Amino acid sequence: MKLLKCLLALACAGAALATGSAASAADTATLRFGLEAQYPPFESKGPNGELQGLDIDVGNAVCAAAHMTCKWVETSFDGLIPALQGRKFDAINSAMNATEQRRQAIDFTTVVYRVPSQLIARADSGLLPTPASLKGKHVGVLQGSIQETFAKVHWEPAGVIVMPYQDQNQAYADLTAGRLDGTLVLAPAGQTGFLSKPEGKGYAFVGQPVRDDKILGSGIAYGIRKGDTALRDQLNAAIAKVQADGTVKTLAAKYLGNIDVSAK
Repeated sequence: MKLLKCLLALACAGAALATGSAASAADTATLRFGLEAQYPPFESKGPNGELQGLDIDVGNAVCAAAHMTCKWVETSFDGLIPALQGRKFDAINSAMNATEQRRQAIDFTTVVYRVPSQLIARADSGLLPTPASLKGKHVGVLQGSIQETFAKVHWEPAGVIVMPYQDQNQAYADLTAGRLDGTLVLAPAGQTGFLSKPEGKGYAFVGQPVRDDKILGSGIAYGIRKGDTALRDQLNAAIAKVQADGTVKTLAAKYLGNIDVSAK
């Protein structure tokens, strides 16, 4: 009997140790986020080379809520979906709107937040974000972005010359050099990345935000591989936590000011 009790005790101790090890492994699991780090205030690099921005801070909060550790993998924006499909990382976290077109290639989590897209041009240009106003004009967009899709669908057929760029900063440079008449961007990115800087003097958002829910999507979400339901459910639960406790709202106010980012 004593021998049996001893064996049972050892078995229980072994099970407890295994359970503890599994829990520890879960607590330290790594989530690889793919991003393009050239789109402030969402994601960029500070003077010290460290990643910074709204998506970085919210992403770290989501990882913490999911008991995971974030690892960041950089690539160009138009290469994010192919890289995700090629398993170079686990999810896309790079100010990517969940659109119908993208849903054909990948799945998305629930929406984390929403932001408008607006046209930047010289304040005295008289331009508006309409096909008639922009006919014959050169408009820069980030390659692979929903802004590029919108401009090519709504403006290009009317004679607007849509110019895709791999880096939004190149579009800003061409805008100030006079090679572009405007650029269509997510409003907070345009404000922080250009309008708030010295080179943005004399430029402004012109007209109202553009609208097309089919193209522009339901909001910013994390892209995941088709069929990765376990990760989607885990991230959705974590996103719900950081939305409910006010983390997303607080961080959005830090980076975006008074822009309403609620996932309506």
